[in-house]
This record gives sequence, C-alpha cells and structure tokens, in this order.
Amino acid sequence: MLVVGGSDSSGGAGIARDIETVSAFGLRSCLAITAVTVQTHSAVEHVKLVPSELVAAQMRAAFAANAVAAVKIGMIGTSAAVEAVGAVLVNRQVPVVLDPVLASTSGRNLLADDAINMLRHDLMPICRLVTPNLVELAAFTGSSPAAYEEGACRQAEELSRTVRTAVLVKGGHAQGTRCVDVLLQPNQPAVRFEAPRLPRGMRGTGCMMASAVAASLALGASLEASVRQAKQYVFDALAGSKDIGPIS
Repeated sequence: MLVVGGSDSSGGAGIARDIETVSAFGLRSCLAITAVTVQTHSAVEHVKLVPSELVAAQMRAAFAANAVAAVKIGMIGTSAAVEAVGAVLVNRQVPVVLDPVLASTSGRNLLADDAINMLRHDLMPICRLVTPNLVELAAFTGSSPAAYEEGACRQAEELSRTVRTAVLVKGGHAQGTRCVDVLLQPNQPAVRFEAPRLPRGMRGTGCMMASAVAASLALGASLEASVRQAKQYVFDALAGSKDIGPIS
C-alpha cells in the first residue's frame, strides 16, 4: 500500500501512524514523503516541504517497484504538490483514500490556502473516499463547523455531490456520549457507524482511520465494510491508549 504524507518526529501522527496501521492489517507500506516536520506531542516547531516533483517521483518509483493495492494520502502542503499527486494517480485503477490535513492538532497550518480549492476540485474527484474532520469539512464547504450531526451531514452531502465521491463525516470533534461517523455516497443512503465516546484522546487518529480504510480496501473489502473495520480499529487503539489530549 502506498502512503503519501508528512513525517512526524514524535511518532504520534503522519507517516509513523500510517505505517503502524497498515502493518496491523498485515500489509507492507511504500512511501512518498511530502514534508519533514519537527514536532512534539504538543506543537509543530518546523515544517520543511518536499518539492512537488520529488513527491511525484517517489510515487512513480513506488508504483514501479510494487503492486500497489490502495493509496492513502495525508498531508500534501502546497497546490503544486496537490497537482503533482493528482497527475500520478489520475489514470491508475487503485482506490485512493484522502485524509485532507489542513492543520495539526496544535493549530499549525499544514496546507497552503491556495491549495484548498485545488484539493477539492482536482484531487478529491479521483478518490474513493475523503475523510475530513468537522473543521476541515466546514473549510471545504465554505461553512462554519457544524455543532450537530445533521449540519455536518448537510455539509458532507454538499461536498460529496460536488466532488462526486464518498465522504466520511468523523465525529471525533463532536460532543455527546456516542461517537458517530456517517458515510455519505452519491445516490446512496447515509450509513451511520456508532461507538461509545471514550474519555481520552490520542494524536493521529485521523491518520489511523484513513489508513485503516485504505488497508481494508486493499484487502478487497467493500467501502462500508472498510469503514466499519477502520472505526473498530481506531476504537480499540483509543481504548488501549494512555495518551490524554485532543483527538486529531
């Protein structure tokens, strides 16, 4: 499985979480690094973006060397990198899961403003699934973050209709005793996935969720089954975690 994203020197998110997750599903990762970051569990101190042509070259090399069964995309960084990643993927028959990282948990911007529209218009339509959190979902629909599930689903329906692909509304940033994710696909009824909300947090859960979905797709599961398996994986990881803090 090919993972496209940024490094995290703390090991709490990014490529480190992706490799960990993919390995848990019995698969091997090949990589295209988009950025090198210096960060702890509480702050991003420095970001060095990889030139877009080098990102694309890494992806082409990964495809040449391996039978890639799925692709997970995380942090991209710039509009040039969005364009480069899309150009490599556009004619490949492989499921792509996009976790559209706009900022770190600590609030550091990780995607240039001019790349947001390009991500939505050029990259999302070639993906099998997009997995924004509530803040990211609002940014892609030009809205304020939804306070309730109904509002988030309306935003996701709009995004899904615009980009013509499936969108997973993640409830990690919401409130309540139940954590509800909702899968919306064009011309299909919404599917809800529920789990108890645990009284703890863990960095990198967004990375884990998207990578787990992609790994399940690589193993031949349907999209709905892949989301269900991924949610269980993240829940189990949270249940066994001793990390306390906001969910990313």
